Amino acid sequence: MTLTLAPEQARRIAVRAQLLDARRPVSLVATVDQLTLLQIDPTKAIAPSADLVAWSRLGDAYDHSDLTFALEQERSLVEFSSFVFPMDEIETVLALSPGRIHPTAVEWVEANNRFRTQVLDRLRADGPLVAGEIEDTAEVPWASTGWTNDKNVLRMIELLNRMGEVAVAGRRGKLRTWDLAERVYPADLRLPSPEEALHVETVRRLASLGIARPGRKESSGGEMLGAGDTGVPCTVAGADGEWRVDPEALAALEDVFAPRTALLSPFDRLVYDRDRALDLFGFEYVLEMYKPAAKRRWGYFALPILHGERLVGKLDAKVDHKKGVLNVFAVHEDFGWTAEIGDAVEAEIEALAGWLGVEIARH
Repeated sequence: MTLTLAPEQARRIAVRAQLLDARRPVSLVATVDQLTLLQIDPTKAIAPSADLVAWSRLGDAYDHSDLTFALEQERSLVEFSSFVFPMDEIETVLALSPGRIHPTAVEWVEANNRFRTQVLDRLRADGPLVAGEIEDTAEVPWASTGWTNDKNVLRMIELLNRMGEVAVAGRRGKLRTWDLAERVYPADLRLPSPEEALHVETVRRLASLGIARPGRKESSGGEMLGAGDTGVPCTVAGADGEWRVDPEALAALEDVFAPRTALLSPFDRLVYDRDRALDLFGFEYVLEMYKPAAKRRWGYFALPILHGERLVGKLDAKVDHKKGVLNVFAVHEDFGWTAEIGDAVEAEIEALAGWLGVEIARH
């Protein structure tokens, strides 16, 4: 007989797996290890997404300098593509990355072999460097109508990063600095086979989500979603179709669930798979910063609001760093809140302002 979970059980599994119950993780590195990654996004309407995700787990114990230290000094974390990963998992990442590069991009690198060699030689001699410090000697320009047009050096470096030859060494302001991979990654790397790496990635992903749909699909950001064929097959009452649940998360269902309230980044993994968020939490969400203001329902960079095991609304807010204020434009309730929910959300908004070091301005 197929296991059937109550909706509350499924949601609690998901919340616990994402470190969003009352138990706070012990460190930033432990947080990233459980989440498997932090997505990097330049939007700073409130704070960079990676910082928001870390703060929502660690609270005031987290400071942005902790991420910089882990990436550039301790080397316990590493930036790769658009994500931060535990350095301990870079072997899995590197084993899978080349197979996920579009064939036309591989062909472009091969057509520019001399350019590729010159980029590597320059980094070997003078790295770490930002892309703008490397001469563009491409024989075949990168063809694009988008933001990568006429950015041959950056495109080459990013592809060499995904091929495992170049690594992000740090940041100079907002710009990434690049160096040879051998100077950034551990010297004793032993890459698993792609098949082994895919299994490890899938198992870790399910553990970080707690519960997910079977199979795999690629998100618009290039990240894989879904539990593959790992985990325990189950159904969730009220949600059509099959799910897979992490065995350890299933065993922990008997433990007391300790709830809390949290403000989440729009890129938080609890809500990143919008279909999953709708199926499990009944939570509808669209990141509206790309929409005209008149067509937004919840706001430019609305933060999903978690209370207990439920996603209950969105916070429309933006920081004005010059004035030192957190502008709160609206708090959207997905249903009629109790006074308890309202008070808990208000306390979390105040905590956010305190962490940012700003005052609250309501509009």
